[in-house]
Amino acid sequence: MPRVIKHPELRREELLDQAQALFLAHGYDRASLNDVIAAAGVSKGAFYHYFASKEALLEALAERFARQALAGVQDVLDDPGLDPLNRLNGLLAKSRQAKIETASEAWALFETMFRPENLVLFHRINLAAGASFSPLLVKIIRQGVEDGTFRTFDPEGVADMVMQFGMATHGVVAKAIASGSDADMDVAIETLEKRVRLYEVALDRILGLPDGSIRISEPGYVRAVMTARRRTVEQAPSS
Repeated sequence: MPRVIKHPELRREELLDQAQALFLAHGYDRASLNDVIAAAGVSKGAFYHYFASKEALLEALAERFARQALAGVQDVLDDPGLDPLNRLNGLLAKSRQAKIETASEAWALFETMFRPENLVLFHRINLAAGASFSPLLVKIIRQGVEDGTFRTFDPEGVADMVMQFGMATHGVVAKAIASGSDADMDVAIETLEKRVRLYEVALDRILGLPDGSIRISEPGYVRAVMTARRRTVEQAPSS
């Protein structure tokens, strides 16, 4: 049989597809790189041409999630009828909906990041997501500054703060997951809901807006995302 030569980007996507399927089926920790290589039908050398490590594979999956999320908000970004505030809130609303819809899958893939020993990996994956969304936030905030909707001297800094919100809540989520109890998870949900409200107030003040202008969350959002993690654990196959 002649050797099939595939475009490098197509081969890379196939490797990501195989890894994602295995991580979802068995969990990130239980699925080895050898499992991924075998499922993809490639040599180790070919695999390492695309990904230097298992962690690099997970980062690439996070980047792909971010690109898919970006495609889902394109209509908000392109809508000429939206002013900067409504565009920003529209972007946040679309992002919330996407996170709710993919929460179970995302937990299965990325829960390992919330272990204390994986804090660096969590930070790297957050940076990967930020690389996609920070430029969009900066563009919207700059437009708002230009037309007088927002008042800030540092649009890039505001965008960085928004992207760092996830890092700031890492400890709360990690503690709840480590405990494993429903009571601790409920405390974490309540804490996160208060924290998000605080971030909304902070963004309003930083952008010179009346309180209640920015809507990072909505009623039930945090609980929907966090309880998706519970369902993922309950449905996971036993080892």
